[in-house]
Amino acid sequence: MSEISFFEAVMLICFGLAWPLNIIKSLRTKSTQGKSVLFLIVILIGYVAGITHKLLYSRNIVLVLYCINFAMVSMDTFLFFHYRRRERLAAAKQGSDAPGA
Repeated sequence: MSEISFFEAVMLICFGLAWPLNIIKSLRTKSTQGKSVLFLIVILIGYVAGITHKLLYSRNIVLVLYCINFAMVSMDTFLFFHYRRRERLAAAKQGSDAPGA
């Protein structure tokens, strides 16, 4: 086990506080408006890199923070695809209900 990096832990805690708010917003609005799936995927890749580093070189309790954050971003990404699918289905239905369609 390696020494715990205080600043790395603080960074992950601060990021971790933002994700539940983002998830709650997604659940409340049921919309992908203002979301970027590319941004979410880049963040997921970053957490995978951090988790990999912790597993290979620096095992300590901070790994738990990486995993929690990864889980939250994964949930937000899942919600993005879920609500985007619903938006597309609703748009297609509106298109087929249009006069002359």
